[in-house]
Amino acid sequence: MSRSTTSPPPREPWFAVRRDLSAKRATVLTIISFALPLAIWAAVSYLPFLWHPDIRLQLSADREDVTTVYIAGDRVSKGFFPEFTEAVRAQNQAVEEQLKSEDPLGGISDSSVRRANKKILRHLSPILISNGIITEEQSKDDETIYKAWGDIATGAWVPKSPALTDENIEIVKRNWAVMSEVSPVYDSDNFISVPIISLIPQGKPSNPDYLPDPGQVFKSGAKAFTSPGEGDRPSMIQRVRHSIFIVFGGFLLAALVGVPIGVLCGTYAFFSKLIEPFTDFFRYMPAPTFSTLLVAIFLANDAPKIALVFVGTFFQLVLVVANTTRRLDLPLLEAAQTLGANQRQLLTHVVIPGILPNLYNDLRILLGWAWTWLVIAELVGVKSGLTEFIETQGRFRNFDMVFPIIILIGVIGFTTDQILALLRGVIFPYTEDGAAASANPLVKALMFIPRWFRQAVSERLPADLANHKSLSTKA
Repeated sequence: MSRSTTSPPPREPWFAVRRDLSAKRATVLTIISFALPLAIWAAVSYLPFLWHPDIRLQLSADREDVTTVYIAGDRVSKGFFPEFTEAVRAQNQAVEEQLKSEDPLGGISDSSVRRANKKILRHLSPILISNGIITEEQSKDDETIYKAWGDIATGAWVPKSPALTDENIEIVKRNWAVMSEVSPVYDSDNFISVPIISLIPQGKPSNPDYLPDPGQVFKSGAKAFTSPGEGDRPSMIQRVRHSIFIVFGGFLLAALVGVPIGVLCGTYAFFSKLIEPFTDFFRYMPAPTFSTLLVAIFLANDAPKIALVFVGTFFQLVLVVANTTRRLDLPLLEAAQTLGANQRQLLTHVVIPGILPNLYNDLRILLGWAWTWLVIAELVGVKSGLTEFIETQGRFRNFDMVFPIIILIGVIGFTTDQILALLRGVIFPYTEDGAAASANPLVKALMFIPRWFRQAVSERLPADLANHKSLSTKA
């Protein structure tokens, strides 16, 4: 007796022309699309053998032969770092030779040597801050730093993150030996008045300052968002609200004016020939060139910023909406005319309801276009919002503070776009997106959206036309 075996269905290929992937595969690829750039960024940042052209200083020192001051956190090139450390060693050697001479002070007064020694004492501050011994506010607390020198020298405390090199441990011990002879505790008036030697600069391989590592960006972002506003300096939440107001203010004004004009241009040749040529010409003029004029008209607060977003969005919006309106299938208009519709009814009962799903998508995409004008707009007049923060931090090369804001703008824009994309299926249930949305748990959770809008659209659309294929196409 033979047994019939059922072969499993063939697996769908990953690469198929104009074929959709399964929901599982689509989800996997979506996750990879975000995870891959993050993985590359992390690899470049944390794997020294890939690309680390700089050295990020964990501990610095003063050099008498140069005017540039390097402090912990600064980056120097890998080629310059050995030169830097050798110069400090040579400087220390000169101090040791001087101490053996007949003039151990080198012709300098006791008070000047004492001040120079206090600067060397504070070179240990970055190590103490990184190891959580002191805070940044306590970095000038000489008594705590003095005690830490003694603890390290005697082995009572060993810095671990970052650790001191063996060479610097020896320097700490040598300096502490002469400092403790003068006073075992910190005494500003009885501080050592003979030269002590400097710690040797140390650091670790690093990306350039314009590409901080993900961990540093996360910490800086958390710090920026948890810091309250002080005086005239707004908090980050206030900056976010301001930037959103600028973008949506300019975009909504552009939509309120531009959508009706675009629909008229796409429906009537009269308006198309009257409006579109100049609109097409004007859109090639860079919107930022009008910034000075906008400030003169609207003064220097938020009005010229909103106006710039308007100018940057309006003319493209008119042309896109006009093109979408023109793409409405002529058979729809012919069918409505056969049913006795007049010119006004063609516009209100066929054209407008017919283009709404695609018009919605156009506005969603153009909202992303409006976000691209944010940075330029907030530089107009008085700098403000997220852009003012980016510009200030970038000027001082604090790029670990700049990256979180750039990412935040992308997150806000992307999240808004995805929510609007989901809502399209809810608002327009007669499209293919509507059928797909009905099975989405998130969309089901958003079904509280007023039904009157959807009902109004359905009522405006004649039943004979509602099933037309052009109204069920994907955007």
